[in-house]
Amino acid sequence: MIPEDIVERAYMGTTTKEDALKLLEVKPFELYALADQLRNEAVGDNVTYVVNRNINFTDKCVGTCGFCAFKDKKGYLLSPEQIREKIDEAVASGATELCIQGGLMEDVKLDLYLDILRAVKEDHNHIHTHCFSPMEVYHAATSNGLTIEETLAELKKNGLNTMPGTAAEILADRVREIICPGKITRQQWIDIVTAAHQAEIRTTATMMYGHVETWEERIDHILTIREIQKNTGGFTEFVPLPFMPYNNSIGEEMLKKGQFMTTGVEDLKVYSLARILLNTHIENIQVSWVKLGKKLAQVALLCGGNDLGGTLMEESISRSAGASNGEVITVEELEWIIRAAERTPVQRDTLYRSIL
Repeated sequence: MIPEDIVERAYMGTTTKEDALKLLEVKPFELYALADQLRNEAVGDNVTYVVNRNINFTDKCVGTCGFCAFKDKKGYLLSPEQIREKIDEAVASGATELCIQGGLMEDVKLDLYLDILRAVKEDHNHIHTHCFSPMEVYHAATSNGLTIEETLAELKKNGLNTMPGTAAEILADRVREIICPGKITRQQWIDIVTAAHQAEIRTTATMMYGHVETWEERIDHILTIREIQKNTGGFTEFVPLPFMPYNNSIGEEMLKKGQFMTTGVEDLKVYSLARILLNTHIENIQVSWVKLGKKLAQVALLCGGNDLGGTLMEESISRSAGASNGEVITVEELEWIIRAAERTPVQRDTLYRSIL
């Protein structure tokens, strides 16, 4: 049984690191049940999703991330015409959001990012632009001699609506020095996301787990997200993402040691702990059907999750690293999965407003 004082703190939104470590020792289904109860109290039985399209505009990258299987595979950079074509296709399919990210190109000019935003807004001003990770913002700022605040202001002025909170990986410098030594530090990620929130650019928050980090570092990561949210209120959702260990150097080292992908039980513990630690602070825990697969993603809806993410239309980064669950899902199939979990599907926009 979960001790009553831990349950009480979970409902109050004051779960501690020590509580989380103790929760890892309880029977898994007791942990999952607590997360499900908190989910029900926080957001009810609705499961949301967004009709969106991912556009990865280049795989050219100066980064040295050991977990990446996407960089320089084809050496492409989409032309403005190709980007516009993908945007038009997304609009024609009923998308309300475009998620646009790419590699870190050498000596990149801010104009590249601004031109992408203009390409969306000039023809389809109603489409929500969910673009450019904190790492991309940092890269654009430093390549152009600008501050983070100046860069964010330019992006917003030219049509940026929200940002994906990727590049977080695990917010522990010990881990980052192993898996992505050239990437922004833990504190830089915090500062950039905080600056975005202060500029009224909301973001998601992510965690890529299942490589070299410990459970304590996972918990610390989630608590860091909670602390930022307490200060800014700028996160729309939290998205745990299991590491894909194929076609990348970090994964190869793991596999040599007999370490494989995270197990289903472990994934569901991560989702449950996320709901428990973030209760009363971040309402939405997004389940990645691309990473988990459709069947385990459905189960995660019974372990704290309340959102199934997007239809995507294309998702080349996870696929490069060995994800085998496709790159597109229809609204009909998403709703089928949700109803089969005895929940109510609701289409949303990027800011979690219902679309009727």
